[in-house]
Amino acid sequence: MSSDRSIRHDRDHDRDRDRELLRSLLFVPGSRTGWLPKAEAAGADAAILDLEDAVPQGAKEAAREAVAEAVARAARTPGPMRLLVRINPLDHGAGWAGAEDLRAVARPGLYGVVLPKVRCADDVRVADRLLAWCEREAGLPEGRIALVPLLETARGLREAYDIGRAAGRVAHLGALTAPGGDVERAVGYRWSPGGEETHPLRARVLLDARAAGSPHPVAGLWADVADLAGLRRFAEQNRALGYEGMTVIHPSHVAVVNEVFSPDAEELARCERLVAAVAAAQARGEGAVLFEGRMVDEAMAETARRTLARRI
Repeated sequence: MSSDRSIRHDRDHDRDRDRELLRSLLFVPGSRTGWLPKAEAAGADAAILDLEDAVPQGAKEAAREAVAEAVARAARTPGPMRLLVRINPLDHGAGWAGAEDLRAVARPGLYGVVLPKVRCADDVRVADRLLAWCEREAGLPEGRIALVPLLETARGLREAYDIGRAAGRVAHLGALTAPGGDVERAVGYRWSPGGEETHPLRARVLLDARAAGSPHPVAGLWADVADLAGLRRFAEQNRALGYEGMTVIHPSHVAVVNEVFSPDAEELARCERLVAAVAAAQARGEGAVLFEGRMVDEAMAETARRTLARRI
């Protein structure tokens, strides 16, 4: 990589570290844009309008037009819910439908593009260049639209770090494991009731995303619509690993996921006490202090401040 490309790459990563924290990203079929008000009423931080798997081949063009109009409406009447679009793959095997999707939806009102079937960093670079062209055509600053690569192949999962570093607009990178589907077929795991066999995979991809500097990693999915207790356990496990949100497939999942990925009143109160205790110790010239049975210092105080910044 040349020095100019290195400088641009680092600048892109610095610029895009302020991507929004999204706790819940609800998939909505691209052919059912009328369901967006239900997604917003459920409290989803973001909706992903799906032009790929959720739309039959014969309905792709009509869905693309409907999604483009939904993006235009979001630009005219912005609300709290962010809008993303999962496009079709950017390859000849998909008939270049993904490129047509980008041309239609990369407009004001769009927060991000979800890129399926990502195999390597080059896939991200191609999408990044196409998005930059679309942004110029739409009068948007380059890098405005976030890019969310879906790691649905074994190679993509293995190369998560390189994928996260491939473009400054990459955000919300994570492992989307689920029963059946692309990832199970690619890796060969057998989904247990709690998805425990995917824990090492989710943990490794999370570390890759953090090391790459990709902000606000998200995990998913929980496929059992009625099992909210199982969803909560799975979400809590992802939160414990370090993920900041999850993709979901049903409005009933949104409230559970939002709650898990938000600090509760007790946690916030403890963080406030910890920050105050460290500040008082520093005022006395002390670097560390005993706080509620544990030694804490500035590192713990900074972690507590970041938790407080997530206050809803």
